[in-house]
Amino acid sequence: MRVKAVILAGGAGTRLASLTIKRAKPAVPFAGKYRIIDFVLSNCVNSNIFDVIILTQYRPHSLNDHVGKGRPWDLDRSFTGGVQMLQPYKGSRDTDWYAGTADAVLQNLNFVRSGQPEFVLILSGDHIYQMDYDMLIQYHREKGADATLCTIRVPLDEANRFGIVDVDEHYRIKEFIEKPENPPGNLANMGVYVFNYASLEKSLREEQARGTPDSDFGKHILPRMIAEGKRVFAYPYGGYWIDVGTLDAYWEAHMDLLSSPPSLNLNDRTWVIHTRSEERPPVRVETTATVINSLITDGAVIAEGAHVERSVLSPGVYVGPGAVVRDSVVLTDAYIEAGARVERCILDKIAVIGQGATVGSMSEVIKITAVGKNAHVPPGYTVGAGSILGTDVSAKDFEKYASKVVPPGTKMGFSGRKD
Repeated sequence: MRVKAVILAGGAGTRLASLTIKRAKPAVPFAGKYRIIDFVLSNCVNSNIFDVIILTQYRPHSLNDHVGKGRPWDLDRSFTGGVQMLQPYKGSRDTDWYAGTADAVLQNLNFVRSGQPEFVLILSGDHIYQMDYDMLIQYHREKGADATLCTIRVPLDEANRFGIVDVDEHYRIKEFIEKPENPPGNLANMGVYVFNYASLEKSLREEQARGTPDSDFGKHILPRMIAEGKRVFAYPYGGYWIDVGTLDAYWEAHMDLLSSPPSLNLNDRTWVIHTRSEERPPVRVETTATVINSLITDGAVIAEGAHVERSVLSPGVYVGPGAVVRDSVVLTDAYIEAGARVERCILDKIAVIGQGATVGSMSEVIKITAVGKNAHVPPGYTVGAGSILGTDVSAKDFEKYASKVVPPGTKMGFSGRKD
């Protein structure tokens, strides 16, 4: 059984605001030591799938650097597959930026066809979940399906964010509606597909012949296959899955890791999440510092009298004397100076929170505050809940706030920036 995985990793992830100004969504750090794409890559190798293509587009540099030749995932192979990173290109035939998920696969069909796969997995590079794809493929074969898509039950009031499917008693899909205004149900498409290769190429070529400029699996390919009577089945998935496509979802996914028991078990040695790790010294927790229900990654320093609660600290984070970090996600090498308070925040890499500054709030209805990469909040300032600071914000950007109070919900450092 020859299986090829195609990971769609070109998304700009604009709803993640400052986190994706300088990196693609799948390259965003997650859970201290990982990147979002680590989860789908680890699902592949844990499912014994070692022939993987990653399609990139938006700001691929961090992603290219992280994945490299794929060694942490045992994907540094040649004769038995391995990993390929493919970007849009100009060649003898007309090609262009990818306009949709199906268009991205179509433009790389020669690479997908290589090795003559029997089945092709189409996967999103920006979801957090653990799934045995081997079980999915076996299900697909047993159903005699042309295509199978994974589904999960979602709250009905959130169903309009997803493709919604209606199935018969055998889970054959009768109808597929992409992001309906008034959802008729809550069985949602996860964006995880398996196709027979022949069915995939036929459907892509037919859509190309129709001249659809932005061909997409959810909007065009699958609804048309269903309408034409092709055998398209739903695979019911009952585990943890989240699309971390917004700041709130990204924050909530981290809080899920801190629940008891955690929604996603990163300690499961039968399903290891592999990553490219940095060489960092052990965590240092100094005298009278307190850490409660948190994930602390190598190289972090929690200084004397500091308090860290229900938070995730990435490699090299510094929490200064008497500083407080609550319900927050702090990315690599962020620096929180003495006496500062960080509450319900996402701090990106090498952000600096000045001495005595306050960022975010626990008293508001949950409004996540985000501070971009290399942003500096000056000493003594208060940044209100729900504010979003862009990358490289400096003390100069704060000068107009003479009271040293940035109102809740402020967006700073985005207009005119060429990041």
